[in-house]
Amino acid sequence: MLNRRILRVKAFQTLYAYQQCKLSNFNLAHDYIREAFQPDLNSMEVQDKVLLKKNAETCIRLFSESIDGKVLATSGEDASKISDVAIRAMDLFHKSNKKDREFLKKNMVNAVENIPGLYLYAVKILIGFRNHVRQESHKKRKLSEQAVTYTDTGFNLGKNQVLEIIAANHSFEKACARFHVDITDLEQEIKEWYRELVKTNEDYQDYSKIEAPSLEQDNEILQILLKKVVFKSDPILSFFQDRDLNWSENKPIVRSLALKVVKHIDGDRDLEDDLLPDIAINWEEDKEFFQNIFNLTIESEREFSDLIAEKASNWDVERIALTDKVILTMALTEMVNFPSIPIKVTINEYIDISKTYSTPKSKQFVNGLLDTISKELTESGKIRKSGRGLIDNK
Repeated sequence: MLNRRILRVKAFQTLYAYQQCKLSNFNLAHDYIREAFQPDLNSMEVQDKVLLKKNAETCIRLFSESIDGKVLATSGEDASKISDVAIRAMDLFHKSNKKDREFLKKNMVNAVENIPGLYLYAVKILIGFRNHVRQESHKKRKLSEQAVTYTDTGFNLGKNQVLEIIAANHSFEKACARFHVDITDLEQEIKEWYRELVKTNEDYQDYSKIEAPSLEQDNEILQILLKKVVFKSDPILSFFQDRDLNWSENKPIVRSLALKVVKHIDGDRDLEDDLLPDIAINWEEDKEFFQNIFNLTIESEREFSDLIAEKASNWDVERIALTDKVILTMALTEMVNFPSIPIKVTINEYIDISKTYSTPKSKQFVNGLLDTISKELTESGKIRKSGRGLIDNK
C-alpha cells in the first residue's frame, strides 16, 4: 500500500533531481554567455580578448544576479550586447527549467502508477515457476511409461494451492491485462531462473519433500521465494531494473505489495474484489497531494530559501546540504498549504526523510529549524490549521 510518507519521499527525490537539473541549466547558461563573447575568428578587426573576457564575466554576473526576476542593468560601451546576451541566457535557463520540471513531474506520477505492474510481474513469475514444474512433470510422466519406476519429486509447486487461487482469480487477470503484464516471452528465463535459483534453494528442496503440503506450507514457500529469490537474485532484479528506472527506490514497495497478495490467501476462493492491494486507498486524492507538494515547493523556493537563510543564523546557507534545503522547503510548503495536516505530523515526516537521505546531523538541524519557523509562521497567521482534531493550529 502506498501511503503519504512514500509519496513524500518520491516527491523529495524528484525535487532533488529538479535542483540538479537547475544547476546544470545554470552552468549551461554560463557556457552560452562565454561562447557569445569568444573572439570572432572571421573578423578582420583586431579582437580585444581581455575586454571580451571582462564583458563575459560582467554578463555572467548580471545573469546570476537577475535570474530571480530582478531588473537587468549594466553600463559601458558594450552594455547593449551584455544585456542582450544576459536576457537570452535567462530565457534559455528558464525554458530549460520549465521543460525539466514538466518531465520530472510526469515521470514522478507515472512511476507511482506503474508500481502495480511491477508487483503483478513478481506474482506472475511465481506462477511461471509453477507452470514450468507442471510442464516438466508432464514430460516425466510420458517418459515414465517406458521406465520401470517413476517418482514425481518436486511437483508440490505445480499444485500449489495459493497459486491455484491467484491464477484463477478474475481480478488478478484483469489487472495483468490492464498493466500489460505478460510472461509469455520469459519462458526461457523462467526455466533458467527455476533451475539455477529456485531448485537449488534449501527451503524449496525441503518443501518439495513434503508429501501433502498444507495451505499454510504452500503460502510459506511462496513468501520465501519472493524474499530469497525474486527480490534477491541478480538475474531477476535485472529484469525489474530494465522495466523501472526508479527500481532501487520502488523495490521495497513492490516487494511489500507482492507479499501482501500471497499472504492474503487463506483458502477462501471468493476474493474477487479483495485479492489485490490498491496502490493507495484514495489515489485521486493522494495524487493531488503528490502533484501539489511538488509544484508548490518549487513555487515557494525563493520565499522559504530566504527564510531558512535568515533563521539558520549559525549556518552558511550556501553550505547547507542540498538535501536539507529541499526537505526544509517541502516541509514549510506543506505546513502553509495543507491546513488539514498537523504541524507535528509534517515535522516528524520530514525528520524521517532526513534520517535516510541526508547527513548524520540533518535530523537535529531540520527538527530545530522547522520547530522555530513553524512557531513564527503560526503566530503571524501564515500557517492556519483547520479540521477535526487540529486545535490551536497545532
